[in-house]
Amino acid sequence: MIATAFRPFGLALVASALLASCTGLSPESRLRSGLIDAGLSPKMAGCMAERMASRLSIVQLRRLQSIASLRKSHKEEMTVGHFIHKVRALQDPEIIAITSKAAFACAF
Repeated sequence: MIATAFRPFGLALVASALLASCTGLSPESRLRSGLIDAGLSPKMAGCMAERMASRLSIVQLRRLQSIASLRKSHKEEMTVGHFIHKVRALQDPEIIAITSKAAFACAF
């Protein structure tokens, strides 16, 4: 009888543990969302995020987030050239190189 009373509690505990493990987004998915927020098309953002996520550090990824916050007031998509121009303003040669290579590869 006591074991039966604890069964719903055990199921709820397992379900909450599984749900908690799904809440953390991967750096690639966060980068993809950030690139879309910055104004890139979803297709381009997905392609670039796949190539960039493993090559940039967490600090560099956070610096890229600042570009997405600059776009919040604009509704239209940003061109890749304009995005690269904004990336250059970060003045980090590694971010510029990785982003440019990803943009070039994804454009074709």
